[in-house]
Amino acid sequence: MARTVFCRKYQQQMDGLDAPPYPGAKGMDIFENVSRQAWQEWMSHQTMLINEKHLNMMDMTARTYLSEQMEKFLSGQDYDAAEGYVPPEK
Repeated sequence: MARTVFCRKYQQQMDGLDAPPYPGAKGMDIFENVSRQAWQEWMSHQTMLINEKHLNMMDMTARTYLSEQMEKFLSGQDYDAAEGYVPPEK
């Protein structure tokens, strides 16, 4: 049986993650309060931000920016999108 959580992004009970995505308190917070769907959507959005904004993940400023965007995205707040990004056609 799938584990469920009350997702803070979608404000409803949804399937949860199988394991915390990060070590420590931040990972446990995500594990306990973010759905599998919201996390997968964040992973896609994060990849798009890294690619479209040419973020260098060795740069602490870029990593801090992504962390802030993750919190906004997973909390249902307004978050950044890449200007001019057009998703690929399926």
